[in-house]
Amino acid sequence: MPTFRYKARDKYGSLFVGTFETNGAEAVAGHLDSLGYIPVSIEEERPSISLSDLLPRFDAITSEDLIIFSRQLATLIGAGIPFMASFNALEEQTENPTLRRVINQVRRDVEGGSTFAEALGKHPNVFSNLYVSMVKAGETGGVLDEMLNRLALLAEHDAETRARIKAATRYPKIVVAALVVAVGVLVTFVIPRFAALYAGLKVELPLPTRILIGVHYVVQHYGLFILGGIVGAVFGFRKYINTASGRLWWDGLKLKMPIFGPIIMKAALSRFARVFGTLHRSGLPILQTLEIVSETVNNVVLARIIDNIRDSARQGRGIVQPMRVSKVFPPIILQMVAVGEESGKTEEMMMKVSEYYDRDVDYAIKNLSSSLEPLLLVLISGAVLLLALAVFLPWWNLIDVAKGRG
Repeated sequence: MPTFRYKARDKYGSLFVGTFETNGAEAVAGHLDSLGYIPVSIEEERPSISLSDLLPRFDAITSEDLIIFSRQLATLIGAGIPFMASFNALEEQTENPTLRRVINQVRRDVEGGSTFAEALGKHPNVFSNLYVSMVKAGETGGVLDEMLNRLALLAEHDAETRARIKAATRYPKIVVAALVVAVGVLVTFVIPRFAALYAGLKVELPLPTRILIGVHYVVQHYGLFILGGIVGAVFGFRKYINTASGRLWWDGLKLKMPIFGPIIMKAALSRFARVFGTLHRSGLPILQTLEIVSETVNNVVLARIIDNIRDSARQGRGIVQPMRVSKVFPPIILQMVAVGEESGKTEEMMMKVSEYYDRDVDYAIKNLSSSLEPLLLVLISGAVLLLALAVFLPWWNLIDVAKGRG
């Protein structure tokens, strides 16, 4: 079906430019007339291939792009600017070419009669189920700008948490990388010289040196096989955790990891409470809210717990009892949710639960570096000791051999 680019003016004389996919120019003119626009020009677009079409992976849509999109659209709608005019402005201002194409397609779908939520739902790789559901609630309740601002807040909170974790683990990553480089240099250039020297003297090398020489030999002769094995293992692991059983095992393991497991658990529970409170405040039924929330916690184990909570709510038993049975939520959280159910302020209590977990996550992230220091110290000490013994013991042995021969 061909695409037509049009220029049209509204009753106030403002000019609008856009595209529309239909069978002919007459259909475009009729559609514009039904919207109250006066067509100025209608031209068929010719398909073209650009570098961005050939390499779309370099134009990935980031969370920052969606935050800016949501904020800008909420501001334009809140200012009373017509929806289609808002989208035209966003399409012109968006720098990411991939997002610009998505905005263009969403606008054309809305012009074709789809709701905004339905148009967004055609791009699941860009707009999540949570995003589409909150937009749908905003459209229904006439508070679309408010929903878009809440979506931006949720995305900003998630991005900020990820950034803090990256910052807290940056130093350990640098130390481990430097250690790996140091070991690689010694194994590749220094240790083999000791091996050649000792071979001429017919003296046995110390154990630490023999270990590193063995590592050098294995890497030198079987490096490609080892690399292929690592790549195959990573590929197989990724494929396995994409299965139902693999994802369940991996998500359960992540929650049991030392140091990181509690942070992952608290961050997921904070997201659960925040999204639940936001959706419930938006007027969505509690069953639909729980269904959406179970898909947004990004953990199958927690999603099953939320599904049990939804089953309990469907049977009219409330949500506190299954939360208590799961043994995931601490007593203080159960008390806050129970008060919310009894007082009819569940969304308010859920937001307080989210704030409670946010404080715990912030505290855990701030102490992440200090929690990793003992493990990092043991790793560095062991590696430095091995390297020092591997380098200096041969020299001492050579001195002893020289003295014996002298």
